[in-house]
Amino acid sequence: MASSQLAERAGAGARVVESSVNYTASMSVRPRYYANDSSRDVLALDPRTVRIEDARTLAAAPSLGCEGVALVRHRSAVSDFRNGQEVAALHPVEIERLILELSGADAVVVNGTGVLRFGEKSADSGRLNNSRPARFIHIDCSDSTAAAFAERSRPKGDSRSVRRFAHYNIWRTFSPPPQDVPLAMCDARTVEPRDLVPADAVFDVAGQPEWSFEGLVVRHNPKHRWLYYSSMTRDEVVVFKTNDSSANEPSQVPHSAFDDPTCPPNVPPRASIEMRAAAYWYA
Repeated sequence: MASSQLAERAGAGARVVESSVNYTASMSVRPRYYANDSSRDVLALDPRTVRIEDARTLAAAPSLGCEGVALVRHRSAVSDFRNGQEVAALHPVEIERLILELSGADAVVVNGTGVLRFGEKSADSGRLNNSRPARFIHIDCSDSTAAAFAERSRPKGDSRSVRRFAHYNIWRTFSPPPQDVPLAMCDARTVEPRDLVPADAVFDVAGQPEWSFEGLVVRHNPKHRWLYYSSMTRDEVVVFKTNDSSANEPSQVPHSAFDDPTCPPNVPPRASIEMRAAAYWYA
């Protein structure tokens, strides 16, 4: 879609907030970021104030097939998302069914039992593994990582050839609305290959060997169009793509936490859970 058409769609009466997000500046070394100890990050941040459209107020709702982002009603049987055992027993199956329905894929594999994150005003922020909101713009996996993850996670015992795979992030808040630290997502159509910088995502858990894979950080581009959903409830999720092997589909949605300047003071800090799923289409 032409940039003029994007601008016309973006300006269709949408509510907009302005806030600062951290791009990555030019660097002479390979960027690196850590899940827990951010003091070890090798990142040159480039903070920019951007316009972020409240996607709830758009005349045409964003979709996975267009922007690579969608808001979906989804009621979970999980009563307490802080309860790891309950989440592990119930939530992966719920997410598998959801992504099967949304994507039309032949198979879906849910990876892990979710990542809990908490706004910095919460006592739980940083207390658990990988539990701080990500304050720089990134994409969870590069093309090579996405292909490796898809091969590693593909359903066992199925010898059919995979013609397409896609990785999804499913993001839910379980703190009451409004959220002080929502998630901003960039319309995948406005991202150019030159904006993306390979980086090492390092997982550092005390007492365990460190491991890493290649993710992406993002350089500033004034063409980027930013979206968020205000006042989310626990009965809805934002689903967005982190990679799609099809050249005909939107892929690689950059995202970052940000401070909503319109949020009233003293609201409960944002608490969220994100699930990761890989979808497969067979030849």
